[in-house]
Amino acid sequence: MSFNNLGEFLRHLEQSGDLARINASVSRDLEITEISDRVFKGPQDRNRALLFESVEGFSIPVATNLFGSEARMSAALGVENLEQLNHRMAHLVDLKLPRGMRAFLARGMDLVNVLRSVGLGPTKVRSGPCQQVVIGQSPDLNMLPVLKCWPKDAGRFITLMQVITRDPVSGTRNVGMYRLQVLDKDRLAMHWQIHKGGAEHERRAREAGQDRLPAAVVLGGDPASMWAASAPLPPEVDEYLLAGWLRKKPVEFVDCVSQPLEVPAEAEIVVEGYVDLNERAIEGPFGDHTGYYTPAEPFPVFHVTAITHRRSPIFPATIVGVPPMEDAIMGKATERLFLPLLRIMLPEILDYHMPPAGVFHNLVIVKMKKRYPGHAQKVMHGIWGLGLLMLAKAIVVVDDWVDVHNLSQVAWQVLGNVDWDKDVLVAHGPLDHLDHASARKLFGAKIGVDATAKRPEDGYDRGWPEVVAMTRDIIERVDAKWKELGL
Repeated sequence: MSFNNLGEFLRHLEQSGDLARINASVSRDLEITEISDRVFKGPQDRNRALLFESVEGFSIPVATNLFGSEARMSAALGVENLEQLNHRMAHLVDLKLPRGMRAFLARGMDLVNVLRSVGLGPTKVRSGPCQQVVIGQSPDLNMLPVLKCWPKDAGRFITLMQVITRDPVSGTRNVGMYRLQVLDKDRLAMHWQIHKGGAEHERRAREAGQDRLPAAVVLGGDPASMWAASAPLPPEVDEYLLAGWLRKKPVEFVDCVSQPLEVPAEAEIVVEGYVDLNERAIEGPFGDHTGYYTPAEPFPVFHVTAITHRRSPIFPATIVGVPPMEDAIMGKATERLFLPLLRIMLPEILDYHMPPAGVFHNLVIVKMKKRYPGHAQKVMHGIWGLGLLMLAKAIVVVDDWVDVHNLSQVAWQVLGNVDWDKDVLVAHGPLDHLDHASARKLFGAKIGVDATAKRPEDGYDRGWPEVVAMTRDIIERVDAKWKELGL
């Protein structure tokens, strides 16, 4: 099932008992965060999407925890479970290792073009619900119930958005999920980090001698598009192309009313404007997905030129903070979808896991079939050379029989199998913008841990012990007797 807009998605969740409408009066300052956090981290049978219909001072309801369970995230992306994303993408791309460097490079180009080949690219329409109301004169951000999430946040932040820009040279669209702090009624601080596509468009616009970069902040739309803004795609691939493939029909667009951009026609709210390349403002602190407050720093300023919206819009938001939170489920979808793409470049990888406690960029656990000395280290370096995986702070490599999603089993293998003198690789390179541990911003040490079994060719001559396991015949005999045991 696919959804045209946020309203359809909410109706589906309500019909399946996965939406709670909250009629009690609540404040957008801290209260919505506390309620959403309790619901996500509480009993799973009470974990539902939340629609706050009586936000103090506003007629616009606020929706949170939309993707806060695997069931809701799966429904948003049109699959029965998140593992199906892996299978769908694997079916789309050919995972056979090409022969020869020329073929390998050609496969890389296929990766860039593969989503274009399915014929589900964005389409233009003349009008859309997102422009049922147009505020082109004196647009005021104060009309929106933007949340203050945590006590020491510097202000109110838009947290679940699609920020649209175009490369000023090639015209390629980028869609990113970059939080925005409300500075005043018509200015926002744009928190796009140095490694992200929006920041690259800013650099290119500056190099081209431009003073402004047109941009649009999209709130809502179909849930696949809402999620796709967070997907770490190559720069040449439009995130809405991925959304169209996931929902099995194109995303429809309308022209902005004040900027030379297109925005999803089915969005709830669109804030149009431009980034002033000569202006920066202090953004933050902000209680971030790392579980820590991100320090205040200067970021570009977005000037609002128009606000358009549906007649009865819904304001979507996500709450981040001490993990796990909703973004852990969104990240799980990314992990499953991108496994086949990771295996195109590193086919020896069988599976990988980025646990919520690692906040995406702090830990990658990799399962592989080791075939030669140094193979685990080759995989570590390969991962550090792939897109935003370059920011992975720790990579742990385990054998092919280990379940990388079972953290107890992984810890058992790491703590029992690693010679800390020989099996640990320390490298230096780029770090995530939010990493606070390194003394140098954006650059520092990363670690690779080879937790695989060691063989003579690895320089280990003692003889590796065998894992304790019951014989198959006993397992089958006990299986046959299990019911009569009364256990």
